[in-house]
Amino acid sequence: MDTINSIDYPVYFENTLTQLVNFIEKGNYSRCFVLTDEFTSVHCLPLLQEHLGPADNFDIIEVNAGEESKTIEFCEGIWSTLIDFGADRHGLMINLGGGVIGDMGGFAASVYKRGMDFVQVPTTLLSQVDASIGGKTGIDFNNLKNIIGTFTSPKAVFIEPAFLNTLPQRQILSGYAEMLKHGLIEDAAYWNLLKEQGTELQIPLPGLVYQSVAIKNRVVVADPFEKGYRKCLNFGHTVGHAVETYSLQNDKSPITHGEAVAIGMICEAWLSHQKAGLSADELAEISTVLKSLYPKYELDESCYNTLNALMKIDKKNQNGLINCTLLEKIGQCSINHICTEEELCDSISYYGKL
Repeated sequence: MDTINSIDYPVYFENTLTQLVNFIEKGNYSRCFVLTDEFTSVHCLPLLQEHLGPADNFDIIEVNAGEESKTIEFCEGIWSTLIDFGADRHGLMINLGGGVIGDMGGFAASVYKRGMDFVQVPTTLLSQVDASIGGKTGIDFNNLKNIIGTFTSPKAVFIEPAFLNTLPQRQILSGYAEMLKHGLIEDAAYWNLLKEQGTELQIPLPGLVYQSVAIKNRVVVADPFEKGYRKCLNFGHTVGHAVETYSLQNDKSPITHGEAVAIGMICEAWLSHQKAGLSADELAEISTVLKSLYPKYELDESCYNTLNALMKIDKKNQNGLINCTLLEKIGQCSINHICTEEELCDSISYYGKL
């Protein structure tokens, strides 16, 4: 377990911060900019600075934490700061944080002066197993997740296990949802390994993170621009993104991405039983495992129209039809299942009755 080669960049798993320093030295960058939020500045930046040592060619750019910051306005702030720092296109952006930092920092770097290099140093489980892999950047717009973005690969990804020690259990579970999804769509043995952790889940061993990254990477390399099979990674996300956006719009304390995806996977497992051949036993198994790990979120009929409207504008759709990835069985999925509003409402109703 050392390095995974993705589309056109390496993903490092061992001695990662030393590898980062070596990468910077070899890159001969004019200046480096570390993008953080107020949490990673406190909990993660000191460890990075230990490895960087006395180097003085670094500037820190700090933004507010949370999905609410992943907007064009915050990107404007990043670009203004880069201009104030005199950043040229030969600089390097180091995105030190979770998925928001990686998505937004990658997007801001990908268009600044028509593109400056960036690397991902993901600090949450969710960003380590999901957001940092695949070459997608993006921001939210009009409360729609990742509706503006690019396909731009980082120059490298550095996955440091020590950062996971800084996370609360809720954030560990948020990333764990994506790991469970990887098992459901591609690897039944991996799903079985993960579900055995149960409610006693501790910080996943680096080997499990490596396995998840390897699964996602196989899919991404086969379909870099999401023209076909890469859509399998969207399992749970058609309903899940709608629920996440609904929560962002309506709740003082929004649910996490993983909590929303867990809801989406239960709903889309029900749709899989109806439309793609998933057995009743496996539907029950998926529902039971996810229900045991994630808190119930109340979704009654009053929000169905809003959720359907959000699903209709999902970027994965075509011709206004809602497109889902569904399971044929645990470990095997198929893409491009058109689901009606009625079917989607019925799937949410199934979740609500669990």
